[in-house]
Amino acid sequence: MRKLAIGFATLLLLGSVALAQDDMALLNFVVIRDYNGKPIRNASVVMHPVEKNGKQSKGGLQLKTDAEGKASFDGVPYGKLRIQVLAQGFQTFGDDYAIEKPTMEITVKMKRPQGQYSIYEDHPEQKKKEEPGPEKRPEKDSKDTPQ
Repeated sequence: MRKLAIGFATLLLLGSVALAQDDMALLNFVVIRDYNGKPIRNASVVMHPVEKNGKQSKGGLQLKTDAEGKASFDGVPYGKLRIQVLAQGFQTFGDDYAIEKPTMEITVKMKRPQGQYSIYEDHPEQKKKEEPGPEKRPEKDSKDTPQ
């Protein structure tokens, strides 16, 4: 069923290309590592059209990056487009782009996943509060005690 939906969305996208050649763009994607700038091979670039109310439309198109971290698609209609990039071992990227030019290059810098926060680990960025020790009671004078 999912393949049928993707095939139908692709057919609609290609059909709209034939009808409106003037309002179409060529998108070039470059997916690289944030920490060293090297390309990420076989990353999934998913494009979803966004409606005027800001909600994501049903359907979409998925591309895979090559060995240089590049992928491209010609025939993207002008308007708002939600781009998601997924790659194994990296945080998922997502952002909305306004497609307004005939050619656009979108560079995505993927980050490594962050560790989970644990209350059982030391966190040097937080100042440690001094823990109060056992309170000492004042010694009583022998005059204060009844005899």
